[in-house]
Amino acid sequence: MLNISFAKQLMIWLTVIVGLTLAMPNGFYGRVEAHNDAITNPEALLAAGATPIEVDEMAAGWPSFLPSNLVNLGLDLRGGAHLLVEVQVEDVHASFLEGFWPQVRDVLAAERDTVGFVTREDGPDTELRVRISQTTGAARAMELVRGLGRPVTTFTGAAASNIDVRIDGPILTITISEAEMLAMNERTMAQSLEIIRRRIDEVGTREPTIQRQGVERILVQVPGVGSADEIIQLLGTTAQLTFNPVVGSAADADQSPRSGNIIYPLVDNPGSFLIVERRPVVTGEDLENAQLDFDQNGRPAVAFRFNTSAARKFGDYTLENIGSPFAIVLDSEIISAPTIQSHIPGGSGIITGNFTVEEATNLAVLLRSGALPAELTFLEERTIGPELGQDSIDAGKIACIVAAIAILIYMLLSYGLFGLFANIALILNVGMIFGLLSLVGATLTLPGIAGIVLTIGMAVDANVIVFERIREELKTAKGPARAIELGYEKALSSIIDANITTFITALILFFAGSGPVSGFAVTLIFGIATSVFTAIFVTRSLIAIWFARARPKTIEV
Repeated sequence: MLNISFAKQLMIWLTVIVGLTLAMPNGFYGRVEAHNDAITNPEALLAAGATPIEVDEMAAGWPSFLPSNLVNLGLDLRGGAHLLVEVQVEDVHASFLEGFWPQVRDVLAAERDTVGFVTREDGPDTELRVRISQTTGAARAMELVRGLGRPVTTFTGAAASNIDVRIDGPILTITISEAEMLAMNERTMAQSLEIIRRRIDEVGTREPTIQRQGVERILVQVPGVGSADEIIQLLGTTAQLTFNPVVGSAADADQSPRSGNIIYPLVDNPGSFLIVERRPVVTGEDLENAQLDFDQNGRPAVAFRFNTSAARKFGDYTLENIGSPFAIVLDSEIISAPTIQSHIPGGSGIITGNFTVEEATNLAVLLRSGALPAELTFLEERTIGPELGQDSIDAGKIACIVAAIAILIYMLLSYGLFGLFANIALILNVGMIFGLLSLVGATLTLPGIAGIVLTIGMAVDANVIVFERIREELKTAKGPARAIELGYEKALSSIIDANITTFITALILFFAGSGPVSGFAVTLIFGIATSVFTAIFVTRSLIAIWFARARPKTIEV
């Protein structure tokens, strides 16, 4: 008989209530969004000009006992910045060879009797050229330099050296091996992806899309920002911070410093240059934290703290060099060159300069997230205005409303009361889709809206199969209850089979696709799950409740 136990009825409607409750915050999108910002990132709101009272009002604008997860709007719906950047991995190659030179120099200098004097020759960034004065020691020099190599495990499992060494007369040429270059490129791309993600997350943006494209490119899409220039300023700085001892001043950048030194310009004093030691005391990689602060005169600054080992090294250096200047170098520019007044234990200090609050905040963000291993080149930049995003939302709403109204009218005219039950289930189905999207924090795009519209049609299709089976059973079955029961039982296999094939296709789209394709697949996957649930359980529950109360002798579908 057409009886559903109380426990099953309870489970069905509890599931519906939970789904609709999860979807409810999307009906109050602006209020809930402000509440979430005030809870998770009040500092950003205060920096943007909001008062503490306004931040508290935002936090109290949505009850804390209700869910506050929202469906994130994608770039095509919300507007924002679209960037395609290329990582200059050649910078890492050149940096590796630059750092390898002192090791080569030291190991060859230890056997000067055999190889003679060692000097570095000019050459391309992809090569390290070293001249030895005694060609008779060429074989020994080559052996010593090869001994500095480190094994690199390739994809085939074979171990190869990270350097290739060849000799042509008195010149040793050292290059990065192919295996090491591939591994280095992979490390550089992985590190760049992580640091870009950290920098964007630090400023509180919602659901950015950061993914690798090709070998050396990264796609960055950040919804909700006003201009692509904001993201370019955030990502365009590599933020390589070093603390270098100052040797002296220089008249201009073309002056040739002694070996081991380098000339950097002073940011605060254009036209002035300082000679600093090439090897830093500590670097930004040793930082544990950096945040906005103010100096004794109330000017914006950046407070920093080193890790334990760097703090000890920094403290020892300041103790031994009281009265001497040292340079704080950011991306080959000296942003500050203070004189050490006293011993600085604990590894804490502040970086001062002619900063605005925004500049100091951005610098702290860059230092916290870490230095990019290589420079980024912006190949494509595009700003999508919020007006265009709103137009897309409106178009999506119209498409959904028109499709829904047409389907609701069709079902009501075709199946009468049973069509009304199907329409109720259809409305609940859309609400539950948004509940699932909110639960996982999915990003809704225009293709995602298309997935929802497609889901509406699929949900109706399942109900049509059930109702047509009930019509057939009414012609042969003894009574309406048995006809309804047999209709659902015999339609179940057809519904499951049809949805399983679509579900497999959606999974393939999700794992093989990216961006808009993935967004379409997500809404389709969730739509299939809710469609099957509402078609098999919710409509049947509604029919069972009505049948138990009305006790009709005959029914018309």
